[in-house]
Amino acid sequence: MVSPARKEISARLVGAAGLIAVVTWLAAPLVAQTATPLTLPQAVSIALEKNPLHKAALADTRISTAAVREARSPLLPKITFGESAVRGNDPVFVFGSRLRQQDFTLADFALNRLNRPTPISNFSSRFFGQWSLFDGLQSWYGVSRAKYMQQATEQQLDRADQELVYQAVIAYYGVLLAQKQVQVAVEALRTAQSIEASSRARVESGMAVDADLLSAQVSTSRHRQELIQTETGLALARAQLALALGMNADTIYEPQEALTDRSFPATPVADLEAQAMEKRPDLKRVESERSAQAKNVSMAKGAFAPRLNVFGSWETDSPTPGWNGGNNWIAGAELQFDLFDGDNKRAHLAREKAIQEKAAAMRDAYRDNIRLEVRKAYYDFDATRQQVEVARTAIAQADESLRINQNRYEGGLSTISDLLRVEEAEHRARTDYWQAVYRMRTSYASVELATGTLTPSSPVVTQ
Repeated sequence: MVSPARKEISARLVGAAGLIAVVTWLAAPLVAQTATPLTLPQAVSIALEKNPLHKAALADTRISTAAVREARSPLLPKITFGESAVRGNDPVFVFGSRLRQQDFTLADFALNRLNRPTPISNFSSRFFGQWSLFDGLQSWYGVSRAKYMQQATEQQLDRADQELVYQAVIAYYGVLLAQKQVQVAVEALRTAQSIEASSRARVESGMAVDADLLSAQVSTSRHRQELIQTETGLALARAQLALALGMNADTIYEPQEALTDRSFPATPVADLEAQAMEKRPDLKRVESERSAQAKNVSMAKGAFAPRLNVFGSWETDSPTPGWNGGNNWIAGAELQFDLFDGDNKRAHLAREKAIQEKAAAMRDAYRDNIRLEVRKAYYDFDATRQQVEVARTAIAQADESLRINQNRYEGGLSTISDLLRVEEAEHRARTDYWQAVYRMRTSYASVELATGTLTPSSPVVTQ
């Protein structure tokens, strides 16, 4: 026969469950209106379009393209145009200006006019051109260097995009994990409330002491606190997802997938290292930067060579505005060779060679670091894959243990402490399982990031 206390407790639980259902039903339209449905491929696409880091890396590629054009400029001739208007009575200026204006007369040789000329005006228009025919190939090496740096920025853009894909994956699965944690916390709270109700009924019927009820109430309070923490964690995970996509932190996305247990292909670590050496864009960037530094050394060597320049100009001089006076032209070539520069060029060459040696050493160190990254990601993935299998088995065992201990407690065969300990173990088993599933997916994304194969079409994104 069911006691009145048990009937009252059951009625309260049913009423609470009904209230929760009504609140959830009323809040559902609001959530549907404010949250934007989002799949993982969509999240990756938005991140590659909106994230500021992608825009910054894209701007770097435009900078490097402009640098290539700038490096080509010394290979082309330079032509300038100048216009000037001058007036004065300086004897040299007056004498020269009349000659250029082709307006010199015999009367201008008079000593008084030579020594104290009257002021005149000179309006001059001048075209000047200069072209470096040979500079020790420094300009050509400069173009090659700029092209290598352009390649480096393009490869850095590829790596930045891979990292953005990784951030989007981590943030997306972070929301899915947070949702599961809230769900687990709600289920744990319901179980704790059920144990508290059972304990209250046993106390009221004289089958248990008040300490049992107090212990159950403490457990319920602890689970309520945990639920509050998980809900806060979900809100933070949503904000992190929005920021990872380059959106405002207040933007709410509702993932359309669920955090599920699935398998990924297991590739031998040696093959993963080989992929990384071949695919990693940042390793290619380091190699391009090393090649660019080699061109810096060649430029430093070219500075020891002679320089050959040609130049020319055409000029018109008039006493009044307009091309109504005389004109003249001049052309020539110039060979320059530095006999002594205070050992500046040798010091510069030594510096560039030292930088080249450093670049080669850093490239080797970068390769070693990539190998370590690949191994760490591989071992993390392999460990989490095994942990998922263990956690899956632990859940079934914990559920069965909780069921048995609940029956034993209600039959007076075990204590409340034993039941709460088993309930906590069951709760921890579920939490550990979803944590392992999350880590397995994110660790596989880490493997692809470490090998340089993480793209919007990767299995961790599309499957």
